[in-house]
Amino acid sequence: MIRLVIADDHQMVREGLRRVIEAYPDMEIAAEAQEGVELLGVLERVEADVLILDITMPGPGFLRVMSALRDRFPRLPVLVVSMHAEAQWALQALKAGAAGYLTKSHSVEELAEAVRKVHAGGRSITAELGESLARRFGTDPGTVPHEALSRREFEVLRKLGSGRMVKTVAQEMGLSPKTVTTYRKRILDKLGLHSTADLIRYAGEHDLAE
Repeated sequence: MIRLVIADDHQMVREGLRRVIEAYPDMEIAAEAQEGVELLGVLERVEADVLILDITMPGPGFLRVMSALRDRFPRLPVLVVSMHAEAQWALQALKAGAAGYLTKSHSVEELAEAVRKVHAGGRSITAELGESLARRFGTDPGTVPHEALSRREFEVLRKLGSGRMVKTVAQEMGLSPKTVTTYRKRILDKLGLHSTADLIRYAGEHDLAE
């Protein structure tokens, strides 16, 4: 029996996933959580084989939650199921340690197959994401620029892209303003941008702002 934990801040989504998953005889829901800090507490108390994780939950933020999961539960496979298109988030999720990524537009059968695959130790990616990965590590000019950012740079992009000041981002991330400024310069260089206003515009166009 595959024991799953569902982490999503929308009750209707959690209820829908519960109905879907419990229709399969080899799966059951061990627990649910609606924000990041609660999720970490839940995982301390229950045995889980797979975590189904949404990206945009309240709490410390997706990348911080993923970092905590890798530190505290390194053997737990994380399947990200998100409303965000793969081009926006999938590569960052995989770089952060996720075992798979599905958008919420995928079918019930695809979800069940993905759960079984990550539970068995594999990775679950769609054909479209596979092509994107090939472009990311190849020479295809169609690669989305922010795919080249490191996990830390991507987190800074999301925060600055939401209009936060450097000092605020530094406080939230436990960094010095000088370090955040250095990240900002790297991000601008990698994305071919020239100002914070350009960065905010880019984050908005790609639905990346936190």
